[in-house]
Amino acid sequence: MTALSIQVEINDYRLAATRWSTERSTEPGAEPHPIVLLHAGVCDKRSWQRTVEQLDDLGPLIAYDRRGFGESPVSPGPYREIDDLWSVVDATTDQPEPVWLVGSSMGGLVAVDAALTNPGRVAGLVLIAPAVSGAPEPEKLDPDTQALIDQLRAARRAGDQEELAQVHAQLWLDGPTSTANRVSGPARDLALSMNEIILRNDVPDDAGSTGIEAWPQLEQIQVPVTVVCGELDLPAILEECEQIAARIPRAQHQVLPGVAHLPYLEQPELVARVIREALRNA
Repeated sequence: MTALSIQVEINDYRLAATRWSTERSTEPGAEPHPIVLLHAGVCDKRSWQRTVEQLDDLGPLIAYDRRGFGESPVSPGPYREIDDLWSVVDATTDQPEPVWLVGSSMGGLVAVDAALTNPGRVAGLVLIAPAVSGAPEPEKLDPDTQALIDQLRAARRAGDQEELAQVHAQLWLDGPTSTANRVSGPARDLALSMNEIILRNDVPDDAGSTGIEAWPQLEQIQVPVTVVCGELDLPAILEECEQIAARIPRAQHQVLPGVAHLPYLEQPELVARVIREALRNA
C-alpha cells in the first residue's frame, strides 16, 4: 500500500492524517468504501499501522491524530470531534459514498456520535471497546480495576508522569486482571511513547464533545455494527459492550480471546479479520 501524509487545514489549525491506498485496479462502480480508523484516548494514529498492513487489499484507509494526540497540536480553541472527522474525510477522499468508521474506546465515541448526527455519511461501524456519550457510570468497579485507578490518582497527585504511563499501560494494554508487563516488546514501547505525548498535552476528557447523549439513542443506529471487546479488558467495559450490541438493531457482538483494551497493538491480524468480516457481512 502507498501511504500519504496529509495536513488537514481547519481554519487556522492543522490535523495530522495518513491515507493508505492500494494500487490495484477496480471495476467501474466497484470502488470500496473508505475506512476511517479512530484511535483510543491512550493512543494516536500510529496504533493502527500494523492493522493497516493486514488490510492491504482494502482501502483507502485513513487515520488521523485527534487534537492533542500524536502529531496534532493541542487545540487553540473550542472544537467538535465530529466536525474534525468530516473535515478529514473531505480532505482525504474524493468519493460521495459513505465511509466505514472503526473506532476504539474514545474513538468509538466519535464514531457513534457521527453515526447519529450524520447517518447518511456512515456505511457501517466497527466498535472496539467503545465509549458512548451519556453512558451510565458503573456503580462499582472490580477490585483489580479499582486498585489501578487508585494508583493513577496517586501518580497524578504526585505529578509522576512515568508512573502514570506505566499504570496506564497496565490498565489498558495488559488488562487489570493480568500481570504487569503481560504485553512487552514493540507493542509496549509504542503504547508508552503515545501516552507520553498525551500526558504532556493533558487534553481534557470532554474536549471536542459533540454535546449529545448517544446512549439513549443507540436504537436509532441503522447501519451494520460490529462491537468487540478483549476478554482481558475491564469487566465493566465487557458488560457495557454487551449492552451496546443488544441495543443497536443490526449489531453483532464478539469477545476477542487473549487480548485487553487495545487488541490491535497485540494482535493486529485478529482486528484486521474483524474488520474484513464486518465489511463482508454488511
